[in-house]
Amino acid sequence: MKKRLGALESYLYPTPCVLVSCGKDRPNIMTVAWCGVLCSKPPMVGISIRPQRYSHGLIVEDGVFGVNVPTSGMAREVDVCGTLSGRDVDKFELCGFTPFFGAHTGVPLIKECPVNIECRVRETLELGVHTLFVGEVVEVYITDGVKESVQGLDPLCYIPITGEYAGLSRAVGSYGFSRKGR
Repeated sequence: MKKRLGALESYLYPTPCVLVSCGKDRPNIMTVAWCGVLCSKPPMVGISIRPQRYSHGLIVEDGVFGVNVPTSGMAREVDVCGTLSGRDVDKFELCGFTPFFGAHTGVPLIKECPVNIECRVRETLELGVHTLFVGEVVEVYITDGVKESVQGLDPLCYIPITGEYAGLSRAVGSYGFSRKGR
């Protein structure tokens, strides 16, 4: 198989596509695809945001953020939250989202998302054009009746190279399935 050189970009895809909520005094939402699990004990997640983004300043100011996992059926709202600035518009109102507030930090979270992760900033790291916020998970909220699987959540992902959103609605195996029957 012949290989060609790709552009110096992150070819690690798909990426989770999440709605990051922040701003205790003026709740805001932004779409983030540069995010991921950083540690399991204690649980920590990371989000990378450019300093010129409105949400960046809110997270620095309050020291908290929420990671809200949207479904593939929320692609329009995710795109709205990624293309408009909270400086100019109330994204909760525009998208018809209902805020609720984290019990430990008071960070706004999105009721319509099946999973909400309340985080306290533990560290920040300046990385080129992005700041990595390391968030310690202080609480997780899951909508009643939601099955905690790909089929139950139908999470949204992002393909950075093409700019496409995609759903992940089908599991193709589970941890250790390759070892069964050996």
